[in-house]
Amino acid sequence: IRTVLFDADKGFLLNGKPVKIKGTCNHQDHAGVGSAIPDRLQYYRIERLKEMGSNGYRTSHNPPTPELLEACDRLGMLVMDETRMMSSNPEGLSQLERLVRRDRNHPSVVIWSLGNEEREQSTERGAKLLTSMKRLVRRLDPSRPVTVAMNGGWGKGFSGVVDVQGFNYAGGGGGGGTNTGKHIDDFHQQFPKLPTIGTETASDYSTRGIYANDKGKGYVSAYDVNFPGYTLSSEGWWKVYAERPFLAGGFAWTGFDYRGEPSPYAWPCISSHFGILDTCGFPKDNYFYYQAWWSEKPVLHLFPHWNWSGTEKEGQEIEVWCHTNLETVELFLNGNGLGSKKVERNGHLEWKVKYAPGVLEARGSKNGQVVLTDKRETTGAPAKLVLRPDRSKIAADGEDLSMVAVEVVDAQGRVVPTASNLVTFNISGNGRLIGVGNGDPSCHEPDKADKRSAFNGLCMVFVQALKQPGEIRIEAASADLAGASVVIQAEEAKLRPAVS
Repeated sequence: IRTVLFDADKGFLLNGKPVKIKGTCNHQDHAGVGSAIPDRLQYYRIERLKEMGSNGYRTSHNPPTPELLEACDRLGMLVMDETRMMSSNPEGLSQLERLVRRDRNHPSVVIWSLGNEEREQSTERGAKLLTSMKRLVRRLDPSRPVTVAMNGGWGKGFSGVVDVQGFNYAGGGGGGGTNTGKHIDDFHQQFPKLPTIGTETASDYSTRGIYANDKGKGYVSAYDVNFPGYTLSSEGWWKVYAERPFLAGGFAWTGFDYRGEPSPYAWPCISSHFGILDTCGFPKDNYFYYQAWWSEKPVLHLFPHWNWSGTEKEGQEIEVWCHTNLETVELFLNGNGLGSKKVERNGHLEWKVKYAPGVLEARGSKNGQVVLTDKRETTGAPAKLVLRPDRSKIAADGEDLSMVAVEVVDAQGRVVPTASNLVTFNISGNGRLIGVGNGDPSCHEPDKADKRSAFNGLCMVFVQALKQPGEIRIEAASADLAGASVVIQAEEAKLRPAVS
C-alpha cells in the first residue's frame, strides 16, 4: 500500500518521505505508428524517461490509454491524470466520471487534473464550474487531490477550489520567465496553506544534433538557450523548482517530440521541438542535463559533435557544453589541456574552443579521482550501417515490438553525426515492419514505408512479431555503404482473446 500527500511546506510526500516530482508532459503519438501505439511502445517510452531519472508523467491533455497507466504502475511513475473536457454539463461530468472510475485503481495515479489553461480560470464562474467537477471527483475518489493547470489568474477563480495549485510556467505578468521564482514565492507567501506544483514548465526548443538555428530547414540549436519569453530554459526552470522545498516538483513540456505545433516555426516543419527526446526516443543533449540532476548515477555528456571540417566553423571558436553531476571537469583537445572547471549544482559547464579536427575529451572527477570520460571525435565518411534492437527476444503474439535503432557509422564504427543516408529495410521470417522514423522535425518522408533517411546519423525501424514463434530477420541497406542485419527471436506467447 502506498500513501501520497501534497503538503504546502514539504512538497510531495510518498509513503511519508519527501520526493520531488521530476516529470514530463506528453502527448500520445510516436514515430512510425502515430497515435495507435502498441502496448510495448508504451513501456519503451516510460523506460526512456525512467533512464533519464524522471519519476512523473502528465497525460496532457486527455485521459490516457489504460495500457499507458499499466506501464506507469509496473515501472514506477507518478501520474497526473488529466481530463479532456472542463465542463459541468451532463456530458462533461459523464466523461469525468468515466475517467475517475476507470483509473482510480491505478497506484501510479497520484493527482487528478481537471483542466488546462482554461479561459475561466480566474473568474467566479470558473470557480463554480470547477466546484461541481471537484465534488464529483471527491465522491468517486476521496483519496486523491485535484488541480488545474493554470497559466494565469493564480490566487483567483480556480485557486480557491483546487487542492493543489498548478502553475503553467508562472512567468506571466511583469518580467516574463525571469520572474518565475518571484511569482511562485509571492503566491506561497500569500497562500501558505495551499500546496503547489509545476503542472507545465520549460517549453524550450531544440533539435537533436543541431547546433545553430536554421529557420529555412526548421531546425533549432540544441544548446539550452531557445525558449519563449514567458518561460525558462531546462536549467532555468529546474533550478527554481529544485531550490524550493515547498514545491512538489514539476512537469517539463515535453518528454517526447510530437506531431504538429512546430514552434518557433511553421510549415513545412511538421513536428514539435519541445521534446527532451525526439519522436523516435533518441535523446537530445538536454536529456543529459536532466539525467545529471534527476538520476543518482554519475553522468558526463559532452557536446556538440566534432565534425566541423569543411564548414564555416573550421578554425573558428566552437561553443562547447558539458552536462554532468560530477565535481570538476577537465577538457582536452588532441591531448592538450584546455582547463578544469568546477560544476555548479543544477548547472552546466561551457568552454570556447577553437576548432581543430581530432578528439575533444572531457574528464569528470569526484574527490580528486577521474570517474567518467566522454569524447567527441572527428569521424570519417559514412561507411556502414549498424543495427541495435532494444530487445533480442519478443513475444510471438502478433503485437509485441522491437524498436531497432539504425546507426550510420564510419570505418572505425563511430556514428557520423551529420549523416543523412537513405536506408532501405527488408523484414523476413515471423515478423513485419510497421513503421520507420528518424526524429527530423522537417522530414516529410512517410512513416509507413520500407525506407527512411538517417537524420544526423540515426533512424529507426519498428518491427512487430507475428503470431507464430521463430526468427525475425531485419536487413538494412544503403547505397555505397556496407549493409547490416540482425536476428530477433519471436518466442511462443499467449494470444490476446479475440472474436474471429
